[in-house]
Amino acid sequence: MKGPRIALFAYADVGHACLSMLLERGVHVAVVYTHADAPGETTWFPSVAELAARNGIPVRLDARLTEPAPLAALRTAAPDLLLSCYYRSLLPLAALAVAPLGSFNVHGSLLPRYRGRAPVNWAVLHGETETGATLHVMTARADAGDIVDQDTVPIGPDDTAGEVQARVRDAAVRVLDRQLDALAAGRAPRRPQDAARATTFGKRRPEDGAFDWSCPAAEIHNLVRAVSHPYPGAFTPHGGRTLYVWRTHNGGWSANGAQPGEMRVIDDCLYVACGGPDTHWLEIVRGQIEGDVERDGADLARHLAPHTTPVPPAQ
Repeated sequence: MKGPRIALFAYADVGHACLSMLLERGVHVAVVYTHADAPGETTWFPSVAELAARNGIPVRLDARLTEPAPLAALRTAAPDLLLSCYYRSLLPLAALAVAPLGSFNVHGSLLPRYRGRAPVNWAVLHGETETGATLHVMTARADAGDIVDQDTVPIGPDDTAGEVQARVRDAAVRVLDRQLDALAAGRAPRRPQDAARATTFGKRRPEDGAFDWSCPAAEIHNLVRAVSHPYPGAFTPHGGRTLYVWRTHNGGWSANGAQPGEMRVIDDCLYVACGGPDTHWLEIVRGQIEGDVERDGADLARHLAPHTTPVPPAQ
């Protein structure tokens, strides 16, 4: 192993990918701090703890660094550099001060925008066309420290948050890899964030996927993209059950006065009229009635039994 001793705080896909890169580069990861998987939470990402253990790195789960004993253990590990990659807990200033070369975090947005939790989901929900990963100095305030480097990724109009998250994961690895030598030498570039441009968002919950067809088509489309697999999904009542919508396509088709929630099958595709200032059709590409399997739009239509019409949506 080479270079400074690193204490890595990591979780989820970004944490696993960054640890993998550090191992490939042969740097000295002295200790890994991570989280135990929460009961009931879908863990769609590989385990940081298992990867560290397989490589003989000490692992500490859910350490409370505001308490004297865990903080003393971090000091005993004697890291020169502290890195955080999707670790879910805010580290106290006493912990950040342990590493003489500094403490740095990888965040899944182009800071100062989308500080806080679930940055990719929020960016997709708001219809952004790009996001990325930012390496920044850790401070007492989450995601507010000086920026070291950033890497931008695109968001397409039909991309889901899961698809964008994979790009952000790769961008996080690139930005950390690119600056690792500078971090180890204590000469990483820094520029202050523009606080006037900052936006901050909180944790998202499964129930935040609820919607109704009176919302505009673009809004529903973005919600579906933001919470589709591997996240809990967008859902709405239908015939006394719950309809989960996993993928949509918003072509901007006028619904010509159809009522929100009204369904049509057109050219073997399923459309639903959505509200807003002007009613528009939204195509359901893939969905699922609660208790049933996922189906594509045409198959789902047969189970929802909407009225059919041969007339295509108005352009």
